[in-house]
Amino acid sequence: MRCNLVNSFARSASLALTASFLLSACEQGAQQQQQTMPPAQVEVLAVTPIDAPYVISLPATVSGSKEVEIRARVSGVLESRNFSEGQKVSAGQSLFTIDLAPYQLAYEQAHAAVVAAKARLEQAQRESKRLAKLREDKSVSQRDYDNARSSVDIAEADLNASEVQLREAKLNLDYAQVKAPVNGIMGREQVSEGTYVSGPEVLLTQITALDPVRVRFGLSEREQLMMRQAQKRGELTLPADGQWQTQLKLQDGSLYEHMGTVNFTDVRINANTGTSEFQAIVANPDFSLRPGQFVQVELLGAEHKGTFAVPQQAVLDNGTGKFVYLAATNEQGATIARPAPVEVGEWYRHKDGDQIENLWIIRSGLSSGDKVIVEGMARIFFPGMPVSITNEQG
Repeated sequence: MRCNLVNSFARSASLALTASFLLSACEQGAQQQQQTMPPAQVEVLAVTPIDAPYVISLPATVSGSKEVEIRARVSGVLESRNFSEGQKVSAGQSLFTIDLAPYQLAYEQAHAAVVAAKARLEQAQRESKRLAKLREDKSVSQRDYDNARSSVDIAEADLNASEVQLREAKLNLDYAQVKAPVNGIMGREQVSEGTYVSGPEVLLTQITALDPVRVRFGLSEREQLMMRQAQKRGELTLPADGQWQTQLKLQDGSLYEHMGTVNFTDVRINANTGTSEFQAIVANPDFSLRPGQFVQVELLGAEHKGTFAVPQQAVLDNGTGKFVYLAATNEQGATIARPAPVEVGEWYRHKDGDQIENLWIIRSGLSSGDKVIVEGMARIFFPGMPVSITNEQG
């Protein structure tokens, strides 16, 4: 029994020694591989603090600046529709024609009444002048002269009333031609030709005004708090009075040619989404933006103060967070690739002449003078690998 225990102990000790020897041999082999592997050829960027635009990109939807209901102001039989559904129309363009005959007759009657009132006024004025001369000669009584003067006043009032009726008849005649109040896109016809419409209570169609358009989106409470805190620390400047400029990115990735301006910010926070609603007004002269369209809106006008920016390809992700490789010197004096965790902000499009480079804003993790590896990351097989700098950018 005692011999068996001794033998078992001896075997265990032998296995432990063997495992320790193998592990030591593997570590020595890895170290030798690192020492014998040639340095990776890389390019670096020596980062320095810069002032960079602070750009917020958010999903947004487009809506018309106005949704106008078209109704007739007068009653009558709808004689014709003068547009096609979905057609672009201009303000003042005729959309519907209501039977004009009754309103034309009413206008002519009112015009005739004005002519008659003018004639009566002229007659009263002539009579008043005649009696005024006779009154000077004491040939007529004061009463007759006063009556003549009153007849002039009454005739003037009748003429004014007739002219008002004429203007009303002209308005009704004009209203029988239902016209577009704004530029826009026509909706569906709600009432067919030949139908009697009783007036404003009947909806004929709708016009969506598309120049300009409204772009609506939500900005999170967290993002707004972060911006205000950064502003207090002097790290961020924001547009005065919240007058953000906007740039739209379409579904195909292209940028819309017209810039916009935020004209409304809701002070309330939506309890369901944790965002407050923003609205921008954007010019749309060719009607290329349509209601319900999804776009990406970029808020412009704020600026980072003293931040760092690196090319997008330099920022890597190891599954637990983002990092960059720094060209650093180890204890032996060799240049190696040392990973540095970073907190990234938003993307920043830097334009240099005709060249546009996409950069990451780095909120934390870098210091001035750090040499960030921007090319050759694919040649870095493990952290601490030797590197050789071929083209340092500053």
